[in-house]
Amino acid sequence: MMLLTGWANAGDVPVGPGDVLRVTIYGDTNQPTETRVTESGNITVPFLGEVRVIGLSSTEAEQKIARQLRDKGYMKDPQVNVLVTNMVSQQVAVLGQVAKPGRYVLDGPRTVTDMVANAGGVTPDGGDIVTLVRTRDGVTTRQQINLWELSMGGDPSKNVVLERDDVLMVDRAQKFFIYGEVQRPGMYRLEHGMTVLQALSTGGGLTQRGTERGLKIKRRGEDGKMTEFKVTDETLLQPDDIVYVRESWF
Repeated sequence: MMLLTGWANAGDVPVGPGDVLRVTIYGDTNQPTETRVTESGNITVPFLGEVRVIGLSSTEAEQKIARQLRDKGYMKDPQVNVLVTNMVSQQVAVLGQVAKPGRYVLDGPRTVTDMVANAGGVTPDGGDIVTLVRTRDGVTTRQQINLWELSMGGDPSKNVVLERDDVLMVDRAQKFFIYGEVQRPGMYRLEHGMTVLQALSTGGGLTQRGTERGLKIKRRGEDGKMTEFKVTDETLLQPDDIVYVRESWF
């Protein structure tokens, strides 16, 4: 779990149940008080007792405590500092094919790419697609975000700003298969915009008996059935395509 760091807008993050705050009232004993936000959204403050802070930033909590100290006659000009020492209420989960899967604190406005980077980035087995799972009012939605498109200057609005309890799932990379007369038949990572010619290169090229004439792909359709058709070097591959290279007869 990440603790709050010196991020520029950390003081703007709203606190919630379970967060631990350090409250210092200067002019009192100057001794800080550690207090945890209750499920009902309150903290315990010297002189005042319970103060409701749920949904407030640390800066707003400081202002509220100072105002109450002044209004109730405890101090004429109270100076209050509130520091979030452990934030557990504003977290998201980053799972799947990242170097450091787990839960991370939203210590300010964070986008999908920000949080994937915080989790150590995508592993070699990871793909371009991140699925954002968000549950609001009992309704769960799923949105797929293409990291490759964002890295190539795609629509920045698709780099969603994350919210509390969001889940990011980084999918495995898509694969293709190549068999027949190639040097290294097998399963390989499908790169963006990959052609049949590039697939042949990935498979080590043709054997001495191989030929590019009559190249075929087997592809599963939306109905689940496999179809086979001839292709050229420039045909684009799709996930789970099976490329078959024939043997030359002359």
